[in-house]
Amino acid sequence: MAKIKRPAPHPEWVLMYRKGIPAPKIAAGAGVAASVVRYHLAIAARQDSGLPQEHQAALPASPPRVTDAGRRNLAAVLAFYEAEGRLPVNGRSSEESALAGWLARRRKEAAEGSLSPVYAQGLDAIPRWRDYPTKRDADATRWQQRLAEVAAWLAAGGDWPRHSKTDEHEERTLGVWLHTQRIDHRAGKLTSAKEKQLNTVIPGWRQGRQRRGANSRLTA
Repeated sequence: MAKIKRPAPHPEWVLMYRKGIPAPKIAAGAGVAASVVRYHLAIAARQDSGLPQEHQAALPASPPRVTDAGRRNLAAVLAFYEAEGRLPVNGRSSEESALAGWLARRRKEAAEGSLSPVYAQGLDAIPRWRDYPTKRDADATRWQQRLAEVAAWLAAGGDWPRHSKTDEHEERTLGVWLHTQRIDHRAGKLTSAKEKQLNTVIPGWRQGRQRRGANSRLTA
């Protein structure tokens, strides 16, 4: 039986390759060796240098990859939101910054349309998680958190937190925040909404600790 003489490159094989069909599959359909198809495609690529790129672009997209570490980060972000009522942001702690970075990458994938359905289904339980938080959003969230932390400090039996003359990190952090609110209030920079919240949540915040006289004594 005489062999079929095909022009090189075979136009049908080149078209199939452009559409993303791999050489072995073309060869199987044509009943020839894969090396024959690759020979024709090599000639076609010399004639059209963009052929390999067209083939790659036409390949079906692989499903987004989901890793075990990604699943753990997803669970951690959901738990963080449940506990804090906010999304993680950079700069607070190494753990929170790592979650914020992971979440930023998922936002980018969501915008590009390449986010894994596994991540999308989990994160969509958080309202507006796809929105990039502005600095104003982050500052407002931090302000609300500090207010809640000062209230919790007082509820636990502590005196007004000090911004100086203390070696306790938590007290100094809360004290500096509270001192800043007092400064802003005196300078007329504190908004009425924030002042109202301060008066409601931690009444007496403007006076803070009361100085005792030199001869005063603590009573039982």
